[in-house]
Amino acid sequence: MLRKTTIHTTYRHLTHTLQREEFMYNVMVRKAIVAGFIVAFVLAPVMGNVAVAAGNKHQAEAVEHAKEAVDHGKQGHADALVKHAEGALKHAEAAMAETKNPHVGEGIKGLKDGIEHGKAGHADVATKAVEGAIPHLSEGM
Repeated sequence: MLRKTTIHTTYRHLTHTLQREEFMYNVMVRKAIVAGFIVAFVLAPVMGNVAVAAGNKHQAEAVEHAKEAVDHGKQGHADALVKHAEGALKHAEAAMAETKNPHVGEGIKGLKDGIEHGKAGHADVATKAVEGAIPHLSEGM
């Protein structure tokens, strides 16, 4: 038969082992919670900025094409103005799809107006329309 001290020693050993395992489990749970907070408060805003940056790239391209369109329009080249304004429109629409920026929407209206007048051969009116679109396209970049 086992002696009382042997049983007591075995019980203490098992109790200590269970307490240690419970402690290690709690440590793992705490680490998982901390990792969750890191993802939620550090990485999520960083990843959110990636989408904004992509939208800004399209906005920047739209502004560059619009400026080139204005330069050609000031020289009286309605056909070149239309070509660059259409390029600006393509990028502006891509930026609008990504960012839903209402200023870009206003810029799109100006570009479409400029393209319409440029196709009609009215370089001066088209230039003013595209020129008016540039500040809207630049907004929020």
